[in-house]
Amino acid sequence: MTQTLNTPVNVNAYYFAGREMKTFPRQIEYGGNAITFASGLRYLVQRGAEAIRLFDMSGADGLTYRLQQNGDSWTLLGMKGAF
Repeated sequence: MTQTLNTPVNVNAYYFAGREMKTFPRQIEYGGNAITFASGLRYLVQRGAEAIRLFDMSGADGLTYRLQQNGDSWTLLGMKGAF
């Protein structure tokens, strides 16, 4: 089941992965709770001159969170899993 949110969130921590040291969110604040991620995938979407980063992050709660980074702002697009 997928839940669409489109809610701005704060990223509290980051981690780096791979030889290229790509940045991933480690923890976000959503609904008054801190959600920590174990791992994730990063996608780069090019729209003309604009580049948007999408992240599918696996939470410790068993849910998958889709995040969008656009400049300095982060949006939780949705969650997938058993609610």
